[in-house]
Order: sequence, then structure tokens, then C-alpha cells
Amino acid sequence: MNFSVNTFHFILPTEIRYGKGIIHELPVVLKETSVRRVMLITDTAIRRQPFCQEIINQLKNGGIEVHLFDGVEANPKDHNVEEAARLATDLHVEALVALGGGSPIDCAKAVGVVASHGGAARTYEDRNLIVKPTLPLYTIPTTAGTGSEVTFSSVITDSRERFKFTIKSPAIAPKIAFIDPAYTHSMPAGLTAATGLDALTHAIEAFTAKVATPLSDAAALYAIELINSNLKQAVFEGENAQAREAMMMGSLLAGIAFSHSDVASVHCIAEALGGKYDAPHGVCNAIALPVVMEYNLAFAAERYARVAKAMGFHFSTEQEGAEIAVRRVQQLAKEIGLPEFRSLGVRPEDLDELAEHAMQNGSNRDNPRPMEKSDYLCLLKTLMNQK
Repeated sequence: MNFSVNTFHFILPTEIRYGKGIIHELPVVLKETSVRRVMLITDTAIRRQPFCQEIINQLKNGGIEVHLFDGVEANPKDHNVEEAARLATDLHVEALVALGGGSPIDCAKAVGVVASHGGAARTYEDRNLIVKPTLPLYTIPTTAGTGSEVTFSSVITDSRERFKFTIKSPAIAPKIAFIDPAYTHSMPAGLTAATGLDALTHAIEAFTAKVATPLSDAAALYAIELINSNLKQAVFEGENAQAREAMMMGSLLAGIAFSHSDVASVHCIAEALGGKYDAPHGVCNAIALPVVMEYNLAFAAERYARVAKAMGFHFSTEQEGAEIAVRRVQQLAKEIGLPEFRSLGVRPEDLDELAEHAMQNGSNRDNPRPMEKSDYLCLLKTLMNQK
């Protein structure tokens, strides 16, 4: 294996606290930093889970005043961010706590920026405009998928243009992520499948992106190993604590990996679909991943072969390994029952717009195969024609 390293930076601003019952440390941490008033940002589904009220009670019993915002939509919208930011400002909250999957956590990151800087959420697509400290953020993930609890990116939907934009800066990184795999046990099978393939997408794209580094590679490869070995069990045996823990760790490592590398064309397509149709992000990634991998194969054979090796396969040639990796991802998507592309309701007349949005995505440049609008059109038509 050839080894060479380009110049890179690695920063992980988020402290990770991992383990069963770890959330009991949150009120202590808040009091130690003189925080007495927080906004808990979540969605209505998480709000209905018993553990949400348990967390609120722990905070209150620890002397913390809690204000709840549960208006985060799937694929969080700019108006969700701006509404929560206005409330946070009016209530003079001193910190934010995000509870949930990628949507509440990404929303909370953007809320921290808008509450401290003012203006519209999309303004901060220009990271140079984030010039002041943002509201401190503490994250509690409840899905094993996005890794958003440790990343410094926030993907938000412009509700008027139906286009996803990204706010990316170490300034929006959570202060501490409190990670307890037990919170993922309430996830239904379909959500477990979609978020699990989302995490696998993060790991594979981080490993194959043009800006990958040895440190992101290490996290990505271990994430691939864990997810490949445990996703099916987590989907069909939801109370399997070992599988849930492995998936949570795989998701966390994948988040670290893509934060310090990038994602690529799978996400370009998924974010275009999510912005246009408000489709679940994890489902969009899972549907696009096998097709994009096959399209990239000639440009990423060595890397895909290493993916296959991380999945536990043995093979004779690099090309054989790369093909095995593609087939394995296709097989895994079928085994866990992910929906087909047609379920997203994509209209043929929208393909040109979707291809344009995919090409405009900031991660397009880091796909191993150079991608133009015509390439995205080709991939989208392939997806449309799948049986």
C-alpha cells in the first residue's frame, strides 16, 4: 500500500462523555460553567419519549431552568432555526441542549449562531460572518446515524428555495456530547435502518473523499467494520444492547471521520432530494450509496477494496475487492428493508433541477470521480429506472 500524506488540520472541539447513565453529569457541568437557564431543543417524536421528561427532570432537580422548544421538523428548516433563536434571545437562555437525531442537533447548532449574531439562518452559510462566540451547545444523540453530536456542520433547508445549505465552522461545535446508547433502543426498525446506512455513508464517503487524512481514515475504517457487523442485528433485534452500542460507536466514529475529511456525491444527491421533497436524509443516502459507489468504482478501486477488507472480506485483486464492497452495500440495503427510490415520489421533470443542486453542493469537489451536472443526471435516471 502506497503511503503519502498531504498537509491537513485536525481539530475536535467537542468533549465526548460516553456510557450508560452519563446524562446525570450534564446538570453538574452546567452549574460548573455558571449556566442556570437552558433551552432544550428537540422534535415532537422525541418529546413523547419517557426519557425526554426524565432528562428535563434531572436538569430541574439540578437547579437548571429549562425552556422546551420541540418545533424542529425533519430536515430542519430555516424558520425552525429563526423561531427557536428568537425564543432563546427573549428568554435570555445561557446554553442550548439538543436532544434527538441529526435534525434537532443541526437545528440547535444554527440556533446558537443566529441567537448570538442575529439575522437569517442562511446568512451564515458564509462562515466568515461567524465572528462572535455562539451559545454553548450540549448534545444528547438518540439515533446512531448522523454523528452530528460531534461535528461542526449544520445542514438546514431554505424553505423558500427548497434547497439545503450548510453552516460549517468549529465555532458551532458542541461543547460536550453526552452519548448513551440506551437512548437508541426506542428507535423503530425503519429508522434504525435508515440512520445506520446514513452512518455507513458517512464512513465510506469520508474514506474515499479526495481530502481524506490518515486520522479520518482510521475512524472511518473502524466505523465501517462496526456498522457492517451490527446494523442488521440492530434493525431486527432492537433491544440487542451490544448491537446498539456498536452502532452508536460506529456512528460517532463516522461523524469524526467526515468532519475531518468530507462527504461526496451520495450526500450531494441526498441533500438535493431532501431539499426538494423533504425526504428523510438517511433514506436518501441509503438509496443513493450503492449507485454512486458503482459509478465511482474505476476512480476509487483501491479505497473500495480497503472498505471490503474492513467488512471482513477476502479477495485476490483490488478490483475484486472493490466490486465486493459495492455488492455488499447493495445487499445490506436490501436485507434491512430500505425503501426504493420510487417511494420518494421524484418527478421526471425535476431531474434537471436536482442534478443542478447536486452539482452546486460544496462536497461535490471531493468525490473521487469528477462530477458534472450530466453525471448527476445519469445517476438520477439510473435510480429512476431501478426495478
